[in-house]
Amino acid sequence: MPGVYQPQQDTHLLMRAMCREAVAPGMHVLDLCTGSGALAICAARLGARVTAVDIAWQAVLSARANALRAGRRVRVLHGDLAGQRGRHDRPYDLVVSNPPYVPSPAAEPPVRGAARSWDAGHDGRAVVDRICATAPRVLAPHGVLLMVHSALCGVEATLASLAEAGLRAAVTDRELIPFGPVLRERTAWLRQAGLIDGEQDKEELVVIRAEHA
Repeated sequence: MPGVYQPQQDTHLLMRAMCREAVAPGMHVLDLCTGSGALAICAARLGARVTAVDIAWQAVLSARANALRAGRRVRVLHGDLAGQRGRHDRPYDLVVSNPPYVPSPAAEPPVRGAARSWDAGHDGRAVVDRICATAPRVLAPHGVLLMVHSALCGVEATLASLAEAGLRAAVTDRELIPFGPVLRERTAWLRQAGLIDGEQDKEELVVIRAEHA
């Protein structure tokens, strides 16, 4: 569907990490910023009871249609990630998220359009920081958060934020990929902002795993 983030390298990197978590029938999984629903559908195929959330109606409709097409039961909700624990009937064993994380010349994330799927303010952390703060409220005891983002928005900052929230966090996966169209277009700004060096033309993707005590 136009305007919905299509699965790319970050999606597949996170999906591989999720499949290592021994997702099994009866587990409750939450997919934050679901986009096309690819991660949610993968978890449903593994037998989990899955809830997916996105703030963009296009993404909600796309995820619902893709789940129906795949023959998988996924509850897809429209809404912001804040306060999700209050909306659902139980905490989650696993939370996965591929949030917007691309640093942008605009100070605030867009409220409409395709860029809403990736732009996340000057430092790329507008949504990442909120997920770090929200995770303890939605995770069951010993529940796990898996989140993918670019190293451009600060790996150490994410680890510190999750630790401050009371989670044990570490990087479990890394992948170096060439800049895509958005980063290529922003190369000059990224250099000016001190986010890349010299002739850098690749970004590192990381998966961060955080476990609730």
